[in-house]
Amino acid sequence: MTRWLAGIASFLLLITGAVLALSGRAQEPAIRAAPPARLASAPTNLSPISNAPEADAKSKEQRRFARADKNEDGRISLAELVEPRRKAFAKLDLDHDGKLGFEEWAVRTIDKFEEADVDKSRTLTAAEYAATAPKPRPRKPACTCG
Repeated sequence: MTRWLAGIASFLLLITGAVLALSGRAQEPAIRAAPPARLASAPTNLSPISNAPEADAKSKEQRRFARADKNEDGRISLAELVEPRRKAFAKLDLDHDGKLGFEEWAVRTIDKFEEADVDKSRTLTAAEYAATAPKPRPRKPACTCG
């Protein structure tokens, strides 16, 4: 019997809540009118731009291809593609056998770690680790306009 009374009471509360929610009257927010338009004065005697730079017609991929095509024959050979990486590889290839072993690769990392480990604790603090960050490259100017 108690369950029935609780069920009827919850049903009546649910109906009352629904009626109150649906009969609520929300008001639209007041929107202010737009300010009056200002009249801009006309520019007076602007001189023309001399020697304006022209836009590059090449796409990003075309420019990338042109950088890799060293002899400008319209084709990229394996030698052209690998050449820019030779210096970096030669720095790591300590025994100059043309092969890069793990030890050769790890030497630079170990040297960098030992340089950064100022207190010789064999661990890096946050400040010591920050010293290993690569130096930022200077940014090229966006244009060559002076």
